[in-house]
Amino acid sequence: MQALVIAAHGSHLNPDASAPTHAHADAIRETGTFDEVREAFWKEEPHFREVIRTLESEEVFVVPLFISEGYFTEEVIPRELRLDDWDPDLWDSDGTEASQATLEAGDVEKTIHYCGPVGTHDAMTDVIVRRAESVTGDPDVGEGVGLAVVGHGTGRNENSAKAIEYHAGRVREMDRFDEVRALFMDEEPEVDDVTDYFESEDVVVVPLFIADGYHTQEDIPEDMGLTDDYRTGWEVPAEVDGHRIWYAGAVGTESLLADVVLERAADAGADVGAALDRTRDRTDGASAAGD
Repeated sequence: MQALVIAAHGSHLNPDASAPTHAHADAIRETGTFDEVREAFWKEEPHFREVIRTLESEEVFVVPLFISEGYFTEEVIPRELRLDDWDPDLWDSDGTEASQATLEAGDVEKTIHYCGPVGTHDAMTDVIVRRAESVTGDPDVGEGVGLAVVGHGTGRNENSAKAIEYHAGRVREMDRFDEVRALFMDEEPEVDDVTDYFESEDVVVVPLFIADGYHTQEDIPEDMGLTDDYRTGWEVPAEVDGHRIWYAGAVGTESLLADVVLERAADAGADVGAALDRTRDRTDGASAAGD
C-alpha cells in the first residue's frame, strides 16, 4: 500500500488558506492512485505530528505544498513527522534542486519518501504560464506582453528568492513573453514599482504563493496601485501608470498544481500509473511537466 501526504502551512486566521490543499488532495484522491491521501498542516488540524499515525500504508510519500526550501521544509516538517535520520544534506540541493530523501520512521514501521517542495519543481513553471493564460483568457498569451513572477522574498532565507528567480529564468528561456522579471514584496526589486521594470503596455503579474490571503489579496494589490483599498476590489486589467496590469491570484490555486504534487511523488518512486493523465484531463489536457 502507498499513501500520499500533502503537507501545507494552513492558518488560524484565514479559513481560505487551506482550500487549495484540500482541492488538490481531492483531485488526486479521485484518481484512486494512492490507497490513502491525507492533508496535514502546521497551523490547522490535522497537524503534521499526527498524520503518519493515521495511515495504514507501509510506503508514505510526503509532498510539502510550500514554495521554497528553508525553515519549514528543512526543519519544521521533518521534526514534526519525527524523521530522526533527516538531514537537509540528503537533498543535496543549492536551494532549488531538492528531489527526495527516503527515511525509515522506526516508531511506526513505515518508509517515508520526503519530497522537495512543489514550488521548486520544474513543472511549476508551466503552472505559472497557465496562470497567465487563465487571467488574460488567452491560451496564447505572450507576444507583446510582460510577465512578473512575484515572491515574498526575505533576508532570512535566501532560498525564498532563488525559487522565484529560477522560474522567472525558465519562463524567459521559453521566449514566449516579451519581458520576464522576478519581483518581491520584501526585497529589491520590489513589486511596488512594477511599472518601472516593464516597457510592455500589458503586464501579467503572477504571485508565487500557495494560497490567496493577506499578501496576495491586500498587500500586493495596494502596493502596485491597483486599488487604494483592497476592500473595494480592483479591475482586471487595471490601468497603472500607462500599463494594463493583469493581476492573477496565487499560483497555488491553479488546478494544474495537483499535477505538480503527483510529479513530486512520481520522482520519489510512487506508482502514479495513469493518474497524471487523469489530472491532465481535469485541467484541459495541460501537462505541468511540459511534455
